[in-house]
Amino acid sequence: MKIKITISLLLIVLMASAFIPHQPPHKLTYLKLVIPKGWPQPPTNIFATNPLTEEGFQLGRKLFYDARLSRDSNFSCAGCHQQFAAFATYDHDFSHGFNNSFTTRNAPGLFNIAWQKELHWDGGVNHIEVQPLSPFTAANEMATTLPEILKKLKADTAYARLFKNAFADGMINSQHMLKALAQFTGSIQSYNSKYDKVKRGEDSFTVSEALGYKTFMASCNSCHREPLFTDNSFRNNGLPLNKKWMDKGRMTITGNLADSLKFKVPSLRNISLTFPYMHDGRVVSLGKVIDHYRNSIDTAQPTLDMLLKKRIAISDQEKVDLISFLLTLKDDVLTHDPRFKQPN
Repeated sequence: MKIKITISLLLIVLMASAFIPHQPPHKLTYLKLVIPKGWPQPPTNIFATNPLTEEGFQLGRKLFYDARLSRDSNFSCAGCHQQFAAFATYDHDFSHGFNNSFTTRNAPGLFNIAWQKELHWDGGVNHIEVQPLSPFTAANEMATTLPEILKKLKADTAYARLFKNAFADGMINSQHMLKALAQFTGSIQSYNSKYDKVKRGEDSFTVSEALGYKTFMASCNSCHREPLFTDNSFRNNGLPLNKKWMDKGRMTITGNLADSLKFKVPSLRNISLTFPYMHDGRVVSLGKVIDHYRNSIDTAQPTLDMLLKKRIAISDQEKVDLISFLLTLKDDVLTHDPRFKQPN
């Protein structure tokens, strides 16, 4: 009798299953990070445990532009990292934050992050996936918590669909959120400036640009190495200590006196869009940046970079030509690419 009942139940289950719609396996559209011709391989694979997919990228893009990720829903990641400014903050030394506060460092451009082993001006973050935690939780930036962010995301049906598209289990959690943001920001690349086109044989420098390139190679390339236009090191470039913020840079992370006033060497790519300059935005123009290296370096600082002990000898004409060259590093493809714009 038990055998008959068991067989009958099995037949019922099999018959019922025939009417259940078949669920296709979770499919992802995998993408590859572009390694431009002549560029080095990134020092690490930032997508090693977070495969880059179209679905993850699109989720990350929505998150990047969503102001609800801040405590008062007024500040998104894009608020400080604007596409038209090469994902830096346009024309501001510091960015606006929660409760009428301001950041204490100038927002760097977010591009070519795959080639950076340490992030932020002091290198205090060593992995792209945890980078957003700092602005999320800082009282003078987005001033929120992960539980509060997730609560908002879970209340939005659009996010339920996007998380399910990007991750097999569809869970809306902090790990998936951070991975998606990393897929978006890690995909932002700059390699289509006039300089790049000249290198590819698609364009040519003017006389002034060519002379400026020569000056750059002689006076700037030691720290701002091609093709990234940074060596990603931390150096003291002779700026006096900002007495208001008392920011000693890398030393705040390492605790080593030898790292006092050392800040990350920024990329010169898109430099015409990322003003004002230096870690605290104290220098307002390219001309004044060059003048700092010509005339204003504090050579008495004990941690000053050895390359700057004698300052940098650049004539007035070389200064004009150098600026002409630096303007060729602007990447209009990046700043107008619809793929990186705010989604509808």
